[in-house]
Formats: sequence, C-alpha cells, structure tokens
Amino acid sequence: MARFESKRVLITGGTSGMGLAGAKRIVAEGGTVIVTGLNQGRIADARAALGDRGQVIASDAADPVAADTLVQAAGAAGGLDGLWLNAGYAALGTPEEADADAFDRMMAANVRGPVIQLAALSPHLNAGASVVVTSSSSTYEGGAATGLYAATKGALVAMARSWATALAPRGIRVNVVVPGPIDTNFRNFLPDDAKRGFEEFVIGQVPLGRAGTPEEAAAVALFLLSDDASYVTGSQYAVDGGLIMQ
Repeated sequence: MARFESKRVLITGGTSGMGLAGAKRIVAEGGTVIVTGLNQGRIADARAALGDRGQVIASDAADPVAADTLVQAAGAAGGLDGLWLNAGYAALGTPEEADADAFDRMMAANVRGPVIQLAALSPHLNAGASVVVTSSSSTYEGGAATGLYAATKGALVAMARSWATALAPRGIRVNVVVPGPIDTNFRNFLPDDAKRGFEEFVIGQVPLGRAGTPEEAAAVALFLLSDDASYVTGSQYAVDGGLIMQ
C-alpha cells in the first residue's frame, strides 16, 4: 500500500507510542512526517527510526509559543496533507486533590496546546487535508480519579466537531480517535504498583480482554488521515477493545 505517497503529515507527540507507530507506517507507505516530542532519548530514537523521511522537533504542547516552530516546519515542507494532534499529558487525582496548578497544567497541554496548534497550522493545511485529534476513552468511563483528564479529552471531542464544520468548505476533514487501554508508556507517570493495578482494573472491563497495541491504534488514525476516509468527518472512532461500546 502507498496511501501516503508524496503526502506530508505532522504528528504531535510522535516520538513514542501510537504516534511513532503511525509515523513509521506513513514513511513505509511513501509519505514524509514531522513529529514532535519532549524526551531527548525518544527524540533521538525517533530520528533513527524515521530516517531522512522524518523530521523530529523538540516541542512542548503546553508552551504557548511552541506552535511557531511547527509553522516554520510546515511552511518549509510546502504545506501539510495531514495533521494528527496526538500529544497529551495525564495525571490521576480525586476531585478533592484538584487545584489551580493541576487544572492549568492539564488544560495547557491537552486543550490550549491543540487549539493554538490548529489555529497556527490551519493556513498550512492543503485543500483536502485531514486532521485527527486524539481523545481518550476516559471521557466516557466516569473513572473516579480521571475527572480532570477526562474533561480535557472531552473538550477535544467538542472542539473537533466544530473544527469539522469550520474547515469543511476547504475540503478539510476533522475526526477523533478515542483510544482505550493501549500498551504505551503513557501511564509511566504512575508508580509501578499503581500502574499495574490501574491497567488490570481497566483491562478487566475490556470485552476483548487485553490492551491494544500502538500499531492497532495508529492504524485507525491513519485510516482517518488517508484518502480512504475521504467522506468521513466530524466522527469519533473508539479503539478500545469494546470498553465503551461507542
């Protein structure tokens, strides 16, 4: 398959997990990618994995001026045929543990970041381009310790629906991927015991009885980024083993 032949795609949060899995597959299918990340080790690994068809940029979605670097890269590439807003930050906490700092940090990374990135990069989206936004099954699970995170990911769903309407006259599609428990490093902020307990609890509710792989999640995102989904916009695709039965 060569769905991405001569196409240029930017993936935020693309140096690990499903973002990197997607970037590798885009390159394998003839495209070029620009990916962002924060961890220097993962940035180096991504550069090695993607070779000369990949550009890797150190970027923090929570930084309000970080989009400037992405705009420069998109302009130098001659515009974008795909944009996957995938970067995110997670932390657990009870409602009583929420404070202004926790709220601001989560909202800055998961809501303000994508808003500013989309606003800045919109002029560089080619006609017929596709935008994919990564939400989370946490939005629908009602987990006791994921309220703030779920709120940020729910906000993305709402914004993506509006973006789909606003960008439709340019032939640009906007869709949402809703991952469930995917086997990535995303929950590495938890202590090992807590991480195992959390994953066992969530996976115990998954009808397919296992976590998904980064490649499985990326495959759905890439379908939406590709011309195979040319008549799909404003939609949500759950990749969660049946967890939320969307």
